[in-house]
Amino acid sequence: MSDGRKAQPLETDRPNPFDPPVELRKRAPLSRLAYPDGHVGWVATGYAVTRAILADPRFSTRRELLHQPVGRERAQQRPTPAEPGIFPHMDPPEHTRYRRLLSRHFGPRRVAELTPAIRRYTAQALDAMAAAGPPADLVASFAVPVPALVICELLGVPAQDRHVIQAATGVMNDLDSTPGQTAEAVMSITETVRGLLKRLRAGSGPPDDGLLAHAVATGGLSDDELTNLGMVLLATGHLPTSSMLALATFVLLADPARRARLAADPELAEPAVEELLRYLSILQFDVRRTALTDVELGGQVIAAGETVVLALPVANRDPERFPDPDTLDLARSATGHLAFGHGIHQCLGQHLARAELRIALTALFERFPDLRLAVPAAEVPTRDRMAVYGVDRLPVTWGAAPAARSSEG
Repeated sequence: MSDGRKAQPLETDRPNPFDPPVELRKRAPLSRLAYPDGHVGWVATGYAVTRAILADPRFSTRRELLHQPVGRERAQQRPTPAEPGIFPHMDPPEHTRYRRLLSRHFGPRRVAELTPAIRRYTAQALDAMAAAGPPADLVASFAVPVPALVICELLGVPAQDRHVIQAATGVMNDLDSTPGQTAEAVMSITETVRGLLKRLRAGSGPPDDGLLAHAVATGGLSDDELTNLGMVLLATGHLPTSSMLALATFVLLADPARRARLAADPELAEPAVEELLRYLSILQFDVRRTALTDVELGGQVIAAGETVVLALPVANRDPERFPDPDTLDLARSATGHLAFGHGIHQCLGQHLARAELRIALTALFERFPDLRLAVPAAEVPTRDRMAVYGVDRLPVTWGAAPAARSSEG
């Protein structure tokens, strides 16, 4: 185990695509971390200390105070304070103001209202897969479009603009996209949101009760704030969910018996989603906090100005909190996992993400009960160096397996 004093860089290698980095798991619950820009901070891997930091107001999420744990070039670029509307990188009271405005649109009641739309978009994606026939890339054909269309529905983006959002989010999800293509995708989303706000303020926007329409009618936020809010929600409302949906499908397809168990018992879907969230925990590098004052935790002092990386994938495998943590037990009660964080910055869209995962996974295996990987599991490309872990592509197939060729043919 690390002695908690000597600073080492963040370990990122994953020999197993479904497990956190092996060397990172060998660390003490709170240990020194060497950052690429020369900063010496910390990494928290224990469940208890991670949860305590997430709930402690003495730690800040302001991006200008945070150091980047991976990527030397990116780490050297000191971030500026968050622009108006970029609430995930704000502390109270600014964070509280935005969060209060948004919370009613992501609560259980609103998610229940969105459930028919989730089912509809899921069915549409599955219909398109079936029509095109096997094989398919589950990321592009299913995991990306369903969450993208659902968040458009929640925001109130009209149907004629959703293809722009869907195309742009596909580019942003694609690791093969160039920086120029990614920047162009971001700009297309920005322009789409600005155009929608202009129509809403002119009284010619969509006649529904979308989040943006409600925010315009309520007043109090500028177009810059609303545009940034729209960008944040479109990014955080689909990328983690699409990554989780694809990775969850991958781990289930890697074990046909586990997939068959889930398909045979619809009531297992709810606990299975919680266990998949715990077991896979896709937010791997970017959950960070910086101490605003000296804080003593576990007999160690995190000094003011020091950044802590909260290694959620490791914390959610802490055997002191979850017995036999490396076993994916779909019937386990995984309540209390930290996949959505904890405290005032806990993921705003957690209820929506749970509903999307439950509905989409259930429908996927009902529609394609013989769904299987189209390539060996070792050939599925993973996003090891990205803040949101997942797979870049997931080739799948279904139907009758091709007949084996005769060696005499």
